[in-house]
Amino acid sequence: MPVLETLGGALFGAVLQVLFDKLDSHQVLHYFRGTNLDEKQLKSLKRKLMDINAVIDDAEQKQFSNSLVKEWLDEVRDVLYDAEDLLDEIDYELFINKSEAQFQSSTSKVCNFESKMIQVLEDLESLSNQKVVQDFKISSGVISGLGVDRTERVSKTTRHLSILKDPVEYHEYQSLSYAKRLRTFMPICRNYEMSIQEVISKFKLLRVLSLSYCRNIKEVPDTLGDLIHLRSLDLSGTQIKKLPNSTCSLCNLQVLKLNKCFCLKELPSTLHELTNLCRLELMETTLKKIPLLLGKLKNLQVWMGGFEVGSNESSIQQLGELDLHGKLSIINLQNIVNPCDALTADLKNKTHLVGLCLNWNFGWNSDDINSIKEREVLENLQPSKHLEDLSLIVYSGTQFPRWLSYNYLSNVVSLTLKRCKYCQWLPSLGLFTFLKHLNIDGLDQIVRIDADFYGNSSSTFESLEMLEISNMREWEEWYCMTGAFPRLQRLSVTKCAKLKGHLPKHLSHLRQLIIHDCKQLVASIPSAVEIEGVKMEPSSFDMIEHLISDTPLNYLSIVSCPSLNILINHCYHFLLVLVISQCGHSFTNFPLDLFPKLWKLQLDKCCNLQMISQGHPHNHLKSLKIERCSEFESFPNEGLFAPQLETFRIEGSDKWNSMPKNMSVLLPSLNHLYIANCPVLEWSDGCLPSNLKAMRLFNCFKLLASLKGAWGTNPSLEFLYIGKVDVEFFSGEGLLPLSLTELIISDCPNLKKLDYRGLCLLSSLEKLHLYNCPILQCLPEEGLPKSISELRIRNCSLLKQCCKNQKGEDWEKIAHIKYIEVDYEKVNIEDKAQVGNY
Repeated sequence: MPVLETLGGALFGAVLQVLFDKLDSHQVLHYFRGTNLDEKQLKSLKRKLMDINAVIDDAEQKQFSNSLVKEWLDEVRDVLYDAEDLLDEIDYELFINKSEAQFQSSTSKVCNFESKMIQVLEDLESLSNQKVVQDFKISSGVISGLGVDRTERVSKTTRHLSILKDPVEYHEYQSLSYAKRLRTFMPICRNYEMSIQEVISKFKLLRVLSLSYCRNIKEVPDTLGDLIHLRSLDLSGTQIKKLPNSTCSLCNLQVLKLNKCFCLKELPSTLHELTNLCRLELMETTLKKIPLLLGKLKNLQVWMGGFEVGSNESSIQQLGELDLHGKLSIINLQNIVNPCDALTADLKNKTHLVGLCLNWNFGWNSDDINSIKEREVLENLQPSKHLEDLSLIVYSGTQFPRWLSYNYLSNVVSLTLKRCKYCQWLPSLGLFTFLKHLNIDGLDQIVRIDADFYGNSSSTFESLEMLEISNMREWEEWYCMTGAFPRLQRLSVTKCAKLKGHLPKHLSHLRQLIIHDCKQLVASIPSAVEIEGVKMEPSSFDMIEHLISDTPLNYLSIVSCPSLNILINHCYHFLLVLVISQCGHSFTNFPLDLFPKLWKLQLDKCCNLQMISQGHPHNHLKSLKIERCSEFESFPNEGLFAPQLETFRIEGSDKWNSMPKNMSVLLPSLNHLYIANCPVLEWSDGCLPSNLKAMRLFNCFKLLASLKGAWGTNPSLEFLYIGKVDVEFFSGEGLLPLSLTELIISDCPNLKKLDYRGLCLLSSLEKLHLYNCPILQCLPEEGLPKSISELRIRNCSLLKQCCKNQKGEDWEKIAHIKYIEVDYEKVNIEDKAQVGNY
């Protein structure tokens, strides 16, 4: 089988180690004594397992050259799983009775355990006495990947299963019923069909269950507790709101992953009863509260992600007992009433916590701020010196904490100070030896950045690569220390209206410079031999050329420059990427010939721009975007000659009435075309470029009407999006290219009917999406092309009723389609199978 693999020593070693650990458990020994089972059986089991363990490595090496050895290993695997199942069941009995002293088992259950033990011992005895057995049944494998090879079926000996294909067909799901002894189940596809209840009922012996990002899972049934052998459970990315209390009966559970469960707000209160739990992941899952006694699990490592401090429901003190790992964001810190509570969070000793975000939520105009209390809270939230990433958000104290004022956090790589609007001066951040990224935003009380910021050291900010300062309302002066920022690559200063003077000089490694909304800052470029990108507000384009003529600048963004003037006697050969936004009453023409090396051009909100002029072919331009330039109306008369152009996007041009001429000849490389909100635009002449693969048309009714017959011999167009067209009847005949594989029709409020004559010719069409067509009544009477394998319908209320599962009048027209989604909900695959093909 092409997707089968063989587990190596990791499997046998892990299973054997689990068995040895359980056999050494005094609880298991006590159980045997208490139920009058033969203790000799335990010793015999351990001895036979050791015999197997002694030869397992050699057997694994020989299995690849000797099929009989491979068969013997398969038999060993099965018996080891039987032994593990038996010891798990005994563990479970102990767990549910809570106390060894109160442990009592029924006679029938004891007899059942005894018979299973005898069978396991007999099987192991047979295996130990025979290194190679001639007549073993041939096994088909231990790991399967469902949905890769369509001829493949899951066999009864399959132990580990991943579902790789999306969507998986019904008959493939049916084959799962054979795998009664499945240990691992991991559907990797997001559109997995089987319900979690089905998984639990079919696979009682699961050790690993991963249903991460299965979008149909919104609730977990109480029967989850039946999976008593489960070691690892992953429900990350699902829409669950809670876990059932039965989760706490999974006595063997070691790993629980609940990352990105945005609807999940709390965990079962008795989660601390999972004594074997050693890893709990809650990254990007913000809990309202955590179980009070979770800290009793001393071996538990927690990746929490987010914790919300509640005024009554949850206390920051709960964090003190947890072994926190990864990154943690604590929000609503204003709810801490007593600063001493922050001290009990014990963040200083969370040595495995590498990222910390401390966030208050006062709003912009709160009157109940106690700056003294908030500073004491922050002082008591001192993190570990191993911290690498720190953010302080909406901190309302007037001073930063002492632990931020000296080089205590020497390992910090990234630091963000945001909306700490009462702080009057900055700490000596230049002493942070490994600091690479520094973001200072919204510190309204800072008037001057002086020598204290650098730390009065000869080596200051020696590792800093990115410095971003923004929204500093009162900042007027920046003292620039010579030799600072020796490795700075990106400098951004935005919305600092009162800042005067110059930027730091001699930034030899600077590659990107962004200056925006700093009206009083002297417009100068630091000496930088490596600079590649500049975004600023110059008074003229010529000034930029003059300032950076000796640098390898290749990216330039010009924003809000009312007097922009491109001098026609210059050639700006240094630029590769140019963005011009919100510029110039006099900026009416963009001369493309002056930028011979340009490969990306974006013109946005240039209110008086009317045309792009060109006298020579442009052999480098690959991307052209013209957005919200309301006066734009023309390209060169002969057409736009850009043989390397791949992406062409234009939107919001009310006066543009004709596409560039001769596109099929002058734009041979074009493969993506996007046109939106150009109401008077029409197709000019000729065919579309032969390599065009994707086209999006939105609110361009005249263009769409003029395209009829314009596809010519285009064999490449695969994707077509048509949006906001004011029609009642969509024919498509002569309009839709035969090569289409995906068609989206969206935002057509008056559309009532689709015509079969246009759709039936699309023999390659695989995906049809119908969005926001509220009065679209039904599908064509003749049905849809047989080639369609995916149908998505969203916000089409009348059509939704017609396509109801087995009940709607259009159901038989779509029952053959493999994947159907209506308003983000998938149609149940079993119900579809019952209907069958029509």
